[in-house]
Amino acid sequence: MNFRHEHKHYINYLDYLMIRSKLKAIMKPDANTNADGEYQIRSLYFDNYNDTALQEKINGINHREKFRIRCYNNNFSFINLEKKSKINGLCSKLKTPITREQTEAILSNKTAWMGKSESPLIVELYSKMKSGHLRPKTIVDYMREAYIYGPGNVRVTIDRDVRTGLFSTDMFNTNLPTVQTGVSQILLEVKYDNFLPEVISNIVQLDGRRQTAFSKYAVSRIFG
Repeated sequence: MNFRHEHKHYINYLDYLMIRSKLKAIMKPDANTNADGEYQIRSLYFDNYNDTALQEKINGINHREKFRIRCYNNNFSFINLEKKSKINGLCSKLKTPITREQTEAILSNKTAWMGKSESPLIVELYSKMKSGHLRPKTIVDYMREAYIYGPGNVRVTIDRDVRTGLFSTDMFNTNLPTVQTGVSQILLEVKYDNFLPEVISNIVQLDGRRQTAFSKYAVSRIFG
C-alpha cells in the first residue's frame, strides 16, 4: 500500500484564478477533464449505523478508513470501488473496477456474490458489510479540476460546488435532487509521494494558507 502526503487548503476565488493560471503553465491537466478543464465526481459513501466513519473523522482518529463507490461525468460504464486509509497523517487509496449491475446489487443488499469475487477489495467490503454493518449512506457530488506533475508524483486538485444527496443512495439517477453543503469556499488539495517540488510549492504557497481537515463526506452529513 503506497501512502502519500495530502494537504488541503481553503482558497478564495481570486486565489483560485491566480493559482489556476500558474498550474496550467507548469502541470498537465488530468485526462478526465472536459473542454472546460474540469469534470464531475459522484461518490457514494459507506458507513454503519453508529456512523463510525463520520465520528472517526470528526474526532480526528489517527488510523481510519472509508469506502466509497465513485463515477465521473455520469459515465456509468466506468465505476470504481475505493477504500481510502489515513495513518499518521499519510493517505492511501485502493481501488478496483465495479460494474453498474454489481453496484445496483449492493444497493439492493444482494451481496452474497461479493464474498466470491476475485477482487480482494470487494471481498473486504463484503466482510465489513457483514461484520461491521457497513451500508451505502449518502451521495456527494462536486466539480473538480486536476493537474499532474511527474517529479514527486504530484497531483493538485481544485474542488468546488460540493453538493449532497441527503439520505439518497440513488447512484445512477442523473436528476437526483441535491443541495449545496453550505461550503462556499474552494478547496485546494495537494498530494505527493516523498517530496513536493519547489516549483509546485511556490505556486500553491502551502505555508501561507489555512490548512483544513475538510471532508466532503462529513460536510454532507450536516443535514442528517
